[in-house]
Amino acid sequence: DVSGALCISQAWPGMARTIYNDHKRFLETYLTPYPGFFFTGDGAYRTSEGYYQLTGRLDDIINISGHRLGTAEVEDIVAHHVAVAESAVIGYPHKIKGEGKMLSFLPQNNPLHCKETLAAELRELISKKIAKYAAPDYVQVTHRLPKTRSG
Repeated sequence: DVSGALCISQAWPGMARTIYNDHKRFLETYLTPYPGFFFTGDGAYRTSEGYYQLTGRLDDIINISGHRLGTAEVEDIVAHHVAVAESAVIGYPHKIKGEGKMLSFLPQNNPLHCKETLAAELRELISKKIAKYAAPDYVQVTHRLPKTRSG
């Protein structure tokens, strides 16, 4: 059982070979961080049986009062709540902490949870599973979440 950066040791068909008009950036981004390996930019967890689980982008980090926290860590915790269908965490500038955290989520069709109760439950769940500082400052119920081009 080990966690770390997901890197690939051999080339594969269709692999990127450069960034148009910026080969130096390509080398610095993908080949320099781990010499001899292609750095994907993702984190991964490998079980003792050899199975891999992607844990999210390593550059999606929020710095809260000196604590580095991956957005995927929080989203993974929130995904375990029965009333949450999907979630997204973002950082925002905070005068005291440096960065604050906002959680947006899509609720399941569950009439038993009111929005305020569910927000409190999610804060408590994050506080228990990670730490108090990881609890979001703002919790927003939404009908849509922004997606990357890849979905």
